[in-house]
Amino acid sequence: MSDSAIQFRNVSRHFGDVKAVNDVSLEIKNGEFFSMLGPSGSGKTTCLRMIAGFDRPTSGQIFLYGQDVSHLPPYERSVNTVFQDYALFPHMTIEENVGYGLMIKGISKADRAKQVDEMLELVQLPRFGGRKPSQLSGGQRQRVALARALVNHPKVLLLDEPLGALDLKLRQQMQVELKSIQQRVGITFIFVTHDQEEALTMSDRIAVFSQGKIEQVGTPSEVYEHPSSTFVAGFVGTSNLVSGEVAKRITGADARFSIRPEKIHLGAADQKTEADMFFVDGKVRDVVYLGLYTRYLVELDGGGDLVVVEQNLRTTSMDVMKVKNQKVRLLWKKEHVSYVGG
Repeated sequence: MSDSAIQFRNVSRHFGDVKAVNDVSLEIKNGEFFSMLGPSGSGKTTCLRMIAGFDRPTSGQIFLYGQDVSHLPPYERSVNTVFQDYALFPHMTIEENVGYGLMIKGISKADRAKQVDEMLELVQLPRFGGRKPSQLSGGQRQRVALARALVNHPKVLLLDEPLGALDLKLRQQMQVELKSIQQRVGITFIFVTHDQEEALTMSDRIAVFSQGKIEQVGTPSEVYEHPSSTFVAGFVGTSNLVSGEVAKRITGADARFSIRPEKIHLGAADQKTEADMFFVDGKVRDVVYLGLYTRYLVELDGGGDLVVVEQNLRTTSMDVMKVKNQKVRLLWKKEHVSYVGG
């Protein structure tokens, strides 16, 4: 089997004058949990639809394990899709929903029941087979949709914002479960989301999309710690983007750079600095206490401002509020700076 599950070679998809996907080249490895991350209209869902066969490229080629599938219909591709709205049959039981694809393939009733039981066990719903979708919670219905997709043993599973309808706590729980299931079944998962936390939590690698193009592909730490553009720095997490005269005062050059708020130390105005650190002086203009951490807005001497985030390891809300309007020195290691393009 090819080491590449999916390859895009100069793929474009145009709708009239709209370039939904514009000359994208991408390789997704066999067995990866790969996320396509970006805002609405960035091209990520169109890419997923082209992998599934629901849409076809205007130009370029898409390969599935070395086979050109650019113009094959969905049923001739070994991929399955899990949607945000679950798409379960309301009149069928959970067993019937999960086993539907096997029934269409002509699998015997006994084999079908065995495989359905295995899948319901995998998604931690072993005694739910006789229920209807309306009797399940949103998280349980999502697991049923996952079991129904996996029971057909696809080479690639496509997930189109599957956690979007869940509340925050359940979404976070399902992120962990999805990653665990992917590791157990060992197949390639391609996950589309606009939620950066989801992508960072689950992915082996992430492709960040903007305006039909890929801005950056890398591991979660690469994309977060070393964003390749101002878009990635701003979209994936929170980042301070510094350029022009402010950058020159800090680094000696006016090259644009990004520094993450949690990498900055909020020190006393006269704190000593080391050779491997950048520093800048300013005054705390605003303090927001958020329980786990506190966010500070610091107005820099000479213009500009930076956001600083610090964990509340030893402080209370009363302690952090005392810092407001005080002079401070901001310090961070030079290695935490990323110089970014446009």
